[in-house]
Amino acid sequence: MQTVRMGVVGLGGMGLGHCRFLKESVPEAALSAVCDIRPERAQTTGEQFGVPHFTEYEAMFRSGLIDAVIIATPHYDHAPVALCAFEHGLHVLVEKPLCVSVSDGDKMIEAARRSGKKFAVGYQHRVRPEVQAARRLIEQGLLGEVRRTLLITAWYRTQAYYDSGGWRATWAGEGGGVLINQAPHFIDLWLWLGGMPHRLQGQTRTVLHDIETEDEAFALVEYPYGAHGYLYATTNEEPGENLIEICGDEGKLRLQNGELQLWKLQRPIRQFTYEAQGMWDSIPAERIEPPLEPRAEGALEGQPALIQNFARAILYNEPLVAPGEEGLGTVEIVNALILSSKRQMPVSIPVDRAAYDALLAELKAQSQPKQRLREQHATDPNLLRPNRVSSN
Repeated sequence: MQTVRMGVVGLGGMGLGHCRFLKESVPEAALSAVCDIRPERAQTTGEQFGVPHFTEYEAMFRSGLIDAVIIATPHYDHAPVALCAFEHGLHVLVEKPLCVSVSDGDKMIEAARRSGKKFAVGYQHRVRPEVQAARRLIEQGLLGEVRRTLLITAWYRTQAYYDSGGWRATWAGEGGGVLINQAPHFIDLWLWLGGMPHRLQGQTRTVLHDIETEDEAFALVEYPYGAHGYLYATTNEEPGENLIEICGDEGKLRLQNGELQLWKLQRPIRQFTYEAQGMWDSIPAERIEPPLEPRAEGALEGQPALIQNFARAILYNEPLVAPGEEGLGTVEIVNALILSSKRQMPVSIPVDRAAYDALLAELKAQSQPKQRLREQHATDPNLLRPNRVSSN
């Protein structure tokens, strides 16, 4: 079998997880080199997995050892590392989020287009059977015209989590809080199923943690076809909750903590509203069993499945499950919500690139080094369990 030689840049918890998947799980890919700016971590990881190690990513890109790279660095480095990789003729898979600002996302997409190489983003929850079924049903028109959407993505994080790295939840190091770190996976699914809003008004705030970025965010959104929606994200709730609802003229879809629920109306709401004769008439709704496709024996799940798809796209031109350009949508939402909150105004989507870059420059200039820091480096255990949700 042909294999794609892959390198990993950034050897924190997420990067180490990718190294394990490449070494143990994905037959179409081989871990061929690793890179981290910390010499001891680069050396230790290289020795652990038996591959060459580097402290400068461009040196790894020039080495001839790899065909593709997985980028698992802190968020601000996603764009420069990806741009350099494309310049060296490499295929690129970027961990979520795609980048911090929409202007950087534009540059990454253009560089990928010029290079002609494969470009993917780490939204592995798209491969889940219930998500795939939801997408197919919406594309088939099960819900009719969408009228309302809802996203609740609620997580819990301790102060120790935020204290574990100097970059976490700082404007200079991460470029945001819950919106840029925990929320992107489900913002992506919400957009993939419900479409892109064209207007947003929201708020961000820091309610519980001693951090300079937000641990709570919420917004009202409007769609160009007249629908509306609501988004809420936090790291202050336990037990966690990930809920997406898409409600249409002919049915309703609910994706909650890995379970898909579906209802189909006997008649469209718009039609029934004016044809019904009784003042208390209602439309019967049939609960539909989700048509989940059976998983093939030995099929990969979660991030290994996404890496396998990336490798097969390179080898056999298999369609990407999570194309890099589609990762820009989540960044649009994140940037719009932060801009709306900080400027206290509604924001149109696509986001004004210059306006957000100016705001981000202000926030980074005000950013302060952490006073409380107790570094820890550990892979989220959920990352190693494909059926569990993970966000670093």
